[in-house]
Amino acid sequence: MQDLQAFTFRRDELFPLADKYSEQFRTASPFRHVVIDDFLPPEVLEPVLDEFPEPRDATWQRFDTAREVKLALADTERMGPATRRLLAEFNGGVFVEFLERLTGITQLVSDPHFEGGGLHQIRPGGFLKVHADFNRSRRLNLDRRLNGLLYLNKDWEESYGGHLQLWNKDMTECEGKVLPVFNRFVLFATTDDANHGHPDPLTCPEDRARRSMALYYYSNGRPEDEVTDDHTTLFKQRPGEAWKSNLRQVAKRWTPPALADLVGGRRTKGE
Repeated sequence: MQDLQAFTFRRDELFPLADKYSEQFRTASPFRHVVIDDFLPPEVLEPVLDEFPEPRDATWQRFDTAREVKLALADTERMGPATRRLLAEFNGGVFVEFLERLTGITQLVSDPHFEGGGLHQIRPGGFLKVHADFNRSRRLNLDRRLNGLLYLNKDWEESYGGHLQLWNKDMTECEGKVLPVFNRFVLFATTDDANHGHPDPLTCPEDRARRSMALYYYSNGRPEDEVTDDHTTLFKQRPGEAWKSNLRQVAKRWTPPALADLVGGRRTKGE
């Protein structure tokens, strides 16, 4: 048994994995990506699951719009010690070297602030519409190059939904679906045509949630054919799709921010 306190990423274990999947990553469609199952020793993730904040915990940043209904947490001070240790390993030099070897993208930089990353959680009925990610971090003044997603959902059934959908450049076809099962790691290149998301409302039981760890990596500059103007998240509609806000979301848009924060804080504490 290997617990998290004793766990570290090792080059002699990761580099053969990088060599095994590098060609698959480079040639994947509709954009460069790879899916690796059983990525970590399962016992390493057990303490992370034990301390994973519940959906009603006030710790979460809450997104509730017609384009996304989800929870996010980037502040490591609000995370448990096991989660912080594992995130530190993902941001460490050995893992970054593994990513460079796997993808061929050199001089990668991890994000100590987990801007947009960290822990994510989606409750039943929640979703994240198809999008391309923001392409540059203003805080780091670096280009966003890679997304890593580690799923933390044990005994996750196909009927629960929550698939990560991969759409082609023109948004005419979904070319891949990835079920967010426990210990599955997804890595993909972050470009303006890397259209992905979890666009269909989650159908898991009420006592379950779609949990993941999100990791982003950057570089100072990028290939000329990938350069575009700086932008935030670019949401993209699927064929025939229309985004409609529900009454709660409409009311939220017309509520003064200070009042919304006050009501939200009271509601969270009372749940």
